[in-house]
Amino acid sequence: MRKFFQEIKADLKFKSAGPGQKLAEPPRERVHQEKSKAETKPRHGPTSEAQMAAAAAVARLEQKPKPRLSSSQDVIKSQVRKELMAEAAAYERGPSPDHKDPEAAEEEECAGLSVSGVYFICPLTGATVKKDKREAHIREAILSHSSKDPVAASVMEIHTFNRDREKVKLGVETIAKYLDNIHLHPEEEKYQKIKLQNKVFQERINCLEGVHNFFQAIGFEKKALPVPGQETTEEYYVLKEEVLTKLEDLKDYKDQLLNSEPVRVQLDRQLCIFKPSPQAAQFELPNDFYNLTAEELKREQRLRTEAVEKASMLRTKAMREKEEQREMRKYNYTLLRVRFPDGYILQGTFYAREQVSTLYKFVREALQHDWLPFELLAPGGLKLTDENLAFNECGLVPSALLTLSWDAAVMADIKAAEKEEEAKSHLKPELLSAVQTLS
Repeated sequence: MRKFFQEIKADLKFKSAGPGQKLAEPPRERVHQEKSKAETKPRHGPTSEAQMAAAAAVARLEQKPKPRLSSSQDVIKSQVRKELMAEAAAYERGPSPDHKDPEAAEEEECAGLSVSGVYFICPLTGATVKKDKREAHIREAILSHSSKDPVAASVMEIHTFNRDREKVKLGVETIAKYLDNIHLHPEEEKYQKIKLQNKVFQERINCLEGVHNFFQAIGFEKKALPVPGQETTEEYYVLKEEVLTKLEDLKDYKDQLLNSEPVRVQLDRQLCIFKPSPQAAQFELPNDFYNLTAEELKREQRLRTEAVEKASMLRTKAMREKEEQREMRKYNYTLLRVRFPDGYILQGTFYAREQVSTLYKFVREALQHDWLPFELLAPGGLKLTDENLAFNECGLVPSALLTLSWDAAVMADIKAAEKEEEAKSHLKPELLSAVQTLS
């Protein structure tokens, strides 16, 4: 270290030499020059012995086979071979203890819930499918129906798979005009051809799913026809000749197209009867009942914790009504339970926007005698007298326990007629035979 500072000091002294003074050579440069001179030696060529040894080494290297560089294909093949061997080894070992069957995982997830999910009944197959599989099931059912009745299946496609009802109406009416022209003017050849590149066809018809299946099902076929005065061709739908002998069928197809409705699945009520239970007011619902994403559900839980603070704030009527409307839109479905005077509990799934009248109908259909008068009381004892109100308007979402009350005078007459026999439940026997225990 001391030597380093001495060299620095000498350099500074060299740079600070005044005019007229002889500049001393910097110590470090001087040492370097002296060392270079000392190390410089005259170079000589290789001796004859060294040249012979080098030639022998080169000959040996040339005789050895050169290693083959692996190509990218070799690398890929090697990787695939490793993966296949790993899969075979895993198959021989069997499923790992952490692996779960999808159905078993779903059953485990549904354990402890008041209902496993929201289900629908397909009107075409009668099958019950879960909410997230209903659209795929409907599509499969319609497409499979095309082998039996291709016209009816294509009509269902048009009305079911296209969401915009205005576009469907405009397209269907345009197709109906094509068919009317053929039916009214069977001798006019121009009405038996439909140009696919026609502006009206492109804007009103081609945009709809199922229309091409419909044209082919009723007797049209695609043909490339020459353009007059040109060497090019254009695609047309051309009516087959044999269809002209069955024009009444075209009229029936048109009526079927105009009068059909979309295929809609029916909400499965999932009717259940439970034995008397003190847990009737406790509900654990799956996410199907909420019109919210997972993040929105977390946010909803946080907002509920702030409900006490909001309740203490002074809010206007308009503010309260706005919050109530927002609250009503959070739920698509509701799970309702009706407790009978004998303690039995009737449970069903409903749309949140269905009217209270559907619940009264649901209860009557479960009774042995649907003429028996009764009232339904909401939580808190409020009578549901206005059957035109929706469940979300009555606060009966996403779940609620209601109480059924018989007409006292009618029940007294029934007891008198039974001559003090043992009181029986008024629910249908087939429902009571499948009674469950509310866990």
